[in-house]
Amino acid sequence: MAEPTKILVIDDEPEVCEAVSRRLTRDGHVVQTAVSEQEALDKIRQAAPPYEVVVTDMVMDSPTTGMTLMEAAVVRDVFTEVIVLTAYGSVANAVECMKAGAFDYVEKNAPGVDVYEVLSLKVKRAIQNRRSLIREFQFRGAEAQRKTAHEL
Repeated sequence: MAEPTKILVIDDEPEVCEAVSRRLTRDGHVVQTAVSEQEALDKIRQAAPPYEVVVTDMVMDSPTTGMTLMEAAVVRDVFTEVIVLTAYGSVANAVECMKAGAFDYVEKNAPGVDVYEVLSLKVKRAIQNRRSLIREFQFRGAEAQRKTAHEL
């Protein structure tokens, strides 16, 4: 069985952090939470090993909090998958997040949708994507080493 995935959930609403954490923990993940941009930045920078998935609210301390945290997570580990969770959903906002490198985007208040179920599925896909990217990177690195050794 695979190691549990290390996930950071960031939202300025503690009840949202708690609900998401409960769901993802039930799915078998190791989940930590942060309720401010600074707390999240500190956890991202100090995490050893880095978080595999970060689920972050888009707007918290400032309108750019989600983007700031996404950048910090990816700078820490280029393979970290970031899922943006927001109450302020719009097509433009979703496109902006995806262009900036978010793995996916989830609206908190989508009518008639179990957001926790959707988030659970998206986290599962993010983990699969992360592992696939790492395998590909390792394969290409090994292939490059073989070619270099052969040329010598």
